[in-house]
Amino acid sequence: MLGSLAHVVRHHLAALRMLLVFTLITGIAYPLAVTGIAQGLFPHQANGSLIKDNGRPVASAHLGQNFDLPLRKGQNTPVPDPRWFQPRPSAAGSAGYDPTSSGASNLGPNNATLVRTIAERRAAVAAFDGVRPSSVPADAVTASGSGLDPDISPAYAYEQVNRVAKARGLDPAAVRRLVAAHVSGRQLGFLGQEAVNVVRLNLDLAAMK
Repeated sequence: MLGSLAHVVRHHLAALRMLLVFTLITGIAYPLAVTGIAQGLFPHQANGSLIKDNGRPVASAHLGQNFDLPLRKGQNTPVPDPRWFQPRPSAAGSAGYDPTSSGASNLGPNNATLVRTIAERRAAVAAFDGVRPSSVPADAVTASGSGLDPDISPAYAYEQVNRVAKARGLDPAAVRRLVAAHVSGRQLGFLGQEAVNVVRLNLDLAAMK
């Protein structure tokens, strides 16, 4: 009886020692090592890829933002501001680019709700930008896989040039050159598509006279 009890105690003590060892390794040493390497080699990315304006953080380069007019009294749905380039739809809808709402809708291309939503968005974007519905790019009416992507296609950015220039009293050619300067190529030259980061683009747009 005593021998069996001692055997059980030894097994429990061994298990506790293993728990302590792996807690120290995976719960303390490993996180500290990863954090130290990230801060040493990639401090910008490790700290959220923050975009600063005059030294003040204003956004993250990997998180979209809404550029809407201030809500008026009694108004519940925000209205996009014509002075800014607009992003693609967010995962959180009118709630904005809320990171807690990240994710796709999982609706298929023939889903009636999705088809109706896209048609409504296409009509709204066409009216807002003053273009034909048939010329509205797909990314203007659909959210990205994460629903939080700050990038839009160059086609959608160029579509908005005339509207932004008119609202700000700027030369459309100058605004178009600004967009061209913000077009980023494919990763490694062949992965993905060309894109325009709307947050960075609008930050530089604000500095235009």
